[in-house]
Amino acid sequence: MIGKLKGLVDSYGEDFVILDVNGVGYVVHCSARTLQRLPPPGEATDLAIETHVREDMIRLYGFRSDAEREWFRLLQTVQGVGTRVALGVLSVLEPGALASAIATGDKGGIARAPGVGPRLAARLVAELKDKAPAFAPIDPALIALTGAVEDRTAPQPVADAISALVNLGYPQVQASAAIAAALKAGGEGAEAKVLIRLGLKELAK
Repeated sequence: MIGKLKGLVDSYGEDFVILDVNGVGYVVHCSARTLQRLPPPGEATDLAIETHVREDMIRLYGFRSDAEREWFRLLQTVQGVGTRVALGVLSVLEPGALASAIATGDKGGIARAPGVGPRLAARLVAELKDKAPAFAPIDPALIALTGAVEDRTAPQPVADAISALVNLGYPQVQASAAIAAALKAGGEGAEAKVLIRLGLKELAK
């Protein structure tokens, strides 16, 4: 099995790069984000490789980091996610952002990926939520808060403050993160108007 390739970029296709390794050209399929970060033809690069072997073919998938490759594997453990959808998700979200989106339940952010509808985005969040924090430095308080909002168990002032920030145009995840920080500054018993004020200060930083 091939785990890494280092060579010269020969040429690019729509969703792959041909990597020249000592005169042998390897076709390596990559996310759009990875392809954009590779150098022009003739320059050297290296890629972490995931090898898929079937009866009728061998296909190589390339990644700029081991974290991206690990997410490629993790995403495919969810029913309905194959290699194409996994690469689509990684084209839209880099590993840290994907971990944050899943940990905080940002289904909308994940659904931006090609081939991922609201139902599949919800399944990805539900099945990978416990694994996501290992891949990003996410505040546990934020994860707990977003879970409480999702389950409608968050204190009313907290829910109202997040709702107010969302109504002002901030994304749900950004609003939740700001109110999580506001809670630390204002205390658990802070009123909604105090949390909103502190949350806006956080967002202005």
